[in-house]
Amino acid sequence: MRSTQQMSITLPKEMAQLIRAKVAAGEYASESEVIRDGLRTLLARDRAVESWLREQVAPAYDALKADPTRAISVGDVRAILAREHAKAKASR
Repeated sequence: MRSTQQMSITLPKEMAQLIRAKVAAGEYASESEVIRDGLRTLLARDRAVESWLREQVAPAYDALKADPTRAISVGDVRAILAREHAKAKASR
């Protein structure tokens, strides 16, 4: 039994040209390889976002719900960011 399935897809001309250029440059053996690599990258990104949400965002949300006094105001956030930006500019 085949482990692959043939599909027909429609792409904008710029994307199709990019795929052909990658194959012509020798970066990939075929147009299918370009698409497969793109899909693998998309899956890796999706896994990374899911992991971040599960491991960092959800616990931070839960902690804030449990103790709302941990929250800081928008004004405080802006002030902190402005100080950090000024420090970064000064160190250039």
